[in-house]
Amino acid sequence: MGEVQRGRVKIEAGHKRVRVYLGGQLVADTTRPVLVWESPHYPTYYLPVADLHAKLEPTGNSRRSPSRGDALEYDVVIDGATAAGAALCYHDSPLTELNDLVRLDWNKMDEWFEEDEPVYVHPRDPYTRVDILGSSRHVRVEIDGVTVADSHSPHILFETGLPARYYLPMTDVRMDLLRPTDTHTSCPYKGTADYWTIRVGDKDYQDYVWGYRTPLPESQKVAGLVCFYNEKVDIYLDGELLERPHSPFS
Repeated sequence: MGEVQRGRVKIEAGHKRVRVYLGGQLVADTTRPVLVWESPHYPTYYLPVADLHAKLEPTGNSRRSPSRGDALEYDVVIDGATAAGAALCYHDSPLTELNDLVRLDWNKMDEWFEEDEPVYVHPRDPYTRVDILGSSRHVRVEIDGVTVADSHSPHILFETGLPARYYLPMTDVRMDLLRPTDTHTSCPYKGTADYWTIRVGDKDYQDYVWGYRTPLPESQKVAGLVCFYNEKVDIYLDGELLERPHSPFS
């Protein structure tokens, strides 16, 4: 299968072994995954129905997609574990490549593996690259005119489709202004991030700062560093104020 596009939907054959688990049981095991870009930001896995180890029990419900057509909804059932409404099949999709595939709800499954490594949040996009480069550039961060970080040893993270991120040593950050929050987010490329609120004057800036204490192996260079949303703060790079970028986090 080559690449297929119709409207905003791109379809491409994957080349990784993908396994899915529910309740400790193997739901699917395939070397023929299909990547479907239902949104422009990242792909979703569609798997051959023939590579399922679980039963699909129809719920009687259907869902409509303008590009993919009508899908029948199924419960995923295996050895006493049930994920209600966790599967969709487009049996008569105008995108005929989908007709013999099943879409499993990522969050209703317990574990996903690409080859022998767990993957979180969503499949890794083969067109997304993350480069982390050590630098001696001068990075200074201001909030409301107050310098909250000043570093000559940032690590700059370049991720496809997103602004460059400046990860700074905690010793170069006003940690006395930071308070940890209960917010955590996950990324399939970097791992799980912790967040801090920063207090400047009498105002709190909620979750403006984050860091990865134990990032995934490919992102180890940012371990123990912290980063500020350049969409929300003033960052000076080598003395020049950067324009605040527009992104999904603006």
